[in-house]
Amino acid sequence: MSEHLEKVVQDFQERFSANSHRYAGETTLILSREHLLEAVQSLRDEYGFDVLIDATAVDYWPEQAPRFHVVYQFYSMTHNLLLRLRVPLDGNAPHIDTIEGIFPNANWKEREIWDMFGITFDGHSDPRRILMPYDWQGHPLRKDYPLGYEEPQFSFNYEEIDRRKPYAKE
Repeated sequence: MSEHLEKVVQDFQERFSANSHRYAGETTLILSREHLLEAVQSLRDEYGFDVLIDATAVDYWPEQAPRFHVVYQFYSMTHNLLLRLRVPLDGNAPHIDTIEGIFPNANWKEREIWDMFGITFDGHSDPRRILMPYDWQGHPLRKDYPLGYEEPQFSFNYEEIDRRKPYAKE
């Protein structure tokens, strides 16, 4: 791990009680949502992580505490370093502060997370659906979201499926 990244990890462990995890040469800091805004501001202003590369979420259903993790990836062009932040959230009405005031490109990424996972971003300037139709019910990337099902047609079940298939009327 680089000296600069080691300094960031040590500082976040002391200031924000963050847990660090290192795998395959990548560093992840896990911190509570109460510290998110201050930590992201610190990453940008004090440590030079000037690019929000991506934001997404993970659903650990049937776990409820924490059910979700919101994952942010930051990059420092000055130091050529990548750092991941993970924020665990409870499964009952998950919400977190928006970081679009610090990184404006978080706007669309957070809208996508809300649309797909149902995680609310407090203070977000435009909390509309971005991928699904406006009248869509539910959040499709949640693991408890009901799956649609269509049985595939093979040679052994051709007649059975062909009887149920809707064909255009003449």
